[in-house]
Amino acid sequence: MHLRARDVGIPFSGVPGPHNAITDVAGVEVGFTTLWEGEGRLSVGEGPVRTGVTAILPRGKDDARPCFAAWETLNAAGEMTGTVWLNERGLYEGPILLTNTHEVGIVRDASIQWMRERGIDFLFATPIVAETYDGFFNDIDGGHIRREHVFAALDQATSGPVAEGNVGGGAGMITYEYKGGTGTASRRLGESDGGYTVGVIVQSNYGERRQLRLGGLKVGERLLSDMPRFMDRDLLSPEFQEKYAHWLGGDAEGAPKAGEGSIIVIVATDAPLLPHQLKRLAKRPALAIGRLGGVGAASSGDIFLALSTANGGAGEARGERARSYSVEMHPNLALTPLFEAVVDATEEAIVNALVAGEAAEGANRFHVPSLPIDTVQALLERHALLVRP
Repeated sequence: MHLRARDVGIPFSGVPGPHNAITDVAGVEVGFTTLWEGEGRLSVGEGPVRTGVTAILPRGKDDARPCFAAWETLNAAGEMTGTVWLNERGLYEGPILLTNTHEVGIVRDASIQWMRERGIDFLFATPIVAETYDGFFNDIDGGHIRREHVFAALDQATSGPVAEGNVGGGAGMITYEYKGGTGTASRRLGESDGGYTVGVIVQSNYGERRQLRLGGLKVGERLLSDMPRFMDRDLLSPEFQEKYAHWLGGDAEGAPKAGEGSIIVIVATDAPLLPHQLKRLAKRPALAIGRLGGVGAASSGDIFLALSTANGGAGEARGERARSYSVEMHPNLALTPLFEAVVDATEEAIVNALVAGEAAEGANRFHVPSLPIDTVQALLERHALLVRP
């Protein structure tokens, strides 16, 4: 099992569930397909390939009942399909999939085909597929994700512990200029607050190194010695070298900022929340991003979705006209503990992605380092923040 943030003493608030994962919300299943092939110079259509698909099934593979859901953004330079109908309806059924920016279409189409083949009954479907950009690390224009890769992620989805780091849609992602990607965490509310569970999974691909804060400490400013870099300048065109000089040991006026990436956050809970309440939950991951130093950069796609697995009978059936449904609703004025759980779990999920992310080379020998655990521990210990086991 891979290392996680708590294993190395990074401090967090709140009480996690048994797996400290989104799958602590009963019924939720997660699956991955990871594509990792080739090395050296980028050749479109051939590689190197560093990408994949992450599948989240809110009620598992065998339960197609809809969930109440809502979505929100911090900075909206990205895509999450299916959100127009979600806004209108407040319900969503089917899988949620995460991938890279240029593979959203094939993943969406394959999701519909998978549901049809499993005999899920629907008149039409608008699947939710969200993306972050891995084009610095992966042959993003090569069309490497195929129908069978989406099917595999969905078919292999399971409850229990969840893989993190360089897996699934997060395979080629970078966080605070370290290898990032997929991360997850959960929080369990006390019985006086309902005893509910909140689970989060992230595809993290944002942040400049200097911004990073852990345990409230500005560690990023002290971790500037090992930055992402191209290992072989000769693989790059002169135009590319000029544009990305900051990754070649130089600088260039107007060059793209390393932190102008994106993050997708999926929040699940078993608390009986309605769409207007889930909209409020979906705003809270932004606070976790800020807690870690993120600012919602100008070209960042920070997109969040929150869903509730409660009220399983409040769906829709064809042909119905006027039959009412009875639903449970958590009190509006008692939402604060759920808000806090979302912030805490999102923070830890992002850091779990950082801790699990393994240093690697991608397209054009672009090297991305991993978080230096020993150095981080020393910085935290110096400020009495390191949590001893």
